[in-house]
Amino acid sequence: MIRPRALTWVACFLYASVLLAGVAMAGMGVCPSDGRLLGFVGVLAALCALELAESRRTATRVTAIAGLVARAVLFALATALDCQGNAKVLFALLPLMVYFTLGRRTAFGFAALGLIALGALVLARPPLRHDPESVSDLLMFAIGVVFALAIAVIAEREQAGRRRAEVLLTELSDAHARLREYADQAASLAAVAERRRMARDIHDTVGHHLVVTAIQLEKSAAYRPLDPAIADQALTDGRDSARLALQEVRRALETVRNDPEFTLRTALTALVDRLDDPEFTVRLDLMGAEQRIREPARLALYFAAQEALTNARRHSGASAVTVRADLADSPVTLEITDNGGGFAPGSIAGHGLAGMRERLDLVGGTVEITSGPTGTRVVATVPEAMQLESVR
Repeated sequence: MIRPRALTWVACFLYASVLLAGVAMAGMGVCPSDGRLLGFVGVLAALCALELAESRRTATRVTAIAGLVARAVLFALATALDCQGNAKVLFALLPLMVYFTLGRRTAFGFAALGLIALGALVLARPPLRHDPESVSDLLMFAIGVVFALAIAVIAEREQAGRRRAEVLLTELSDAHARLREYADQAASLAAVAERRRMARDIHDTVGHHLVVTAIQLEKSAAYRPLDPAIADQALTDGRDSARLALQEVRRALETVRNDPEFTLRTALTALVDRLDDPEFTVRLDLMGAEQRIREPARLALYFAAQEALTNARRHSGASAVTVRADLADSPVTLEITDNGGGFAPGSIAGHGLAGMRERLDLVGGTVEITSGPTGTRVVATVPEAMQLESVR
């Protein structure tokens, strides 16, 4: 058991009090001022030195027991040298020392045996039994022992409470450190997710409009010698796409978004109108009410259609594409089919298809792509969980 630091100062205070009482008695002539007084002073000084020495080092069980024996001997010497018998109170410290050396049970047993032995001694000797001072000393000693043990119990509980508080403080510090680490990880993951979202948005919005601009400029250059009217219209469409790309950049830089609710029908119609021309006809077939579908799912479906149409226009060599959106059934389905040359599975990899899958995955949707010599079919679905509850 850990020895409390306050025990050292309590013991030294008691030693000093007994010493002052003995010196005062000698000064008043009650006790002789001879070598006996010097021995009394030396014993009490040795006791205080013993307390200070033990407070500065960690005692083993053997050295602690040896210290108890040394104290008992010094207490007996101090009592023998004290002409007034005040030093007898020092024995009340022994149960307190035993408590913090050998444990609570040993201390209680030691105190009980000591009180029983002293009581038996007083009762066995008639001069002591009939001496009021002896009986009073026995009672005062018993009170002192009980008081000392009560102090020991209080000190032990205070130590245990302090140790629990230290453990809790350590655990709290560890939890705080882990929480800070988790917060840093969450911030890093949020930053990574935001970067990926921005990459998807740039590809699906600005990138798309820039691709359309490039297509229209190529068309204008190709038709300039053949049909200036078509070339001028293509140039106008390319300029409009560039303007739309600039608007998307500005919207991405705004800190507060005040755009109206996204409308899938309007967005798909505008997309088809931009891409439809005599060499690349696009037909839109939209069924059902989109208000029952939440905006994140509508955006995911729109960007899936945009990516599929852009790929069909640039890579497939298709001349006709059909966009069919069935918003009435569950799950919601968007299907884009073309009559191009198709591609081999795994031969096309890029940000577009990855972004399409990521957007649909965020809303619990899926995308299935099948391709062959007669064309490519892209089917994007959104589950019922992303639909608003129907009015019953």
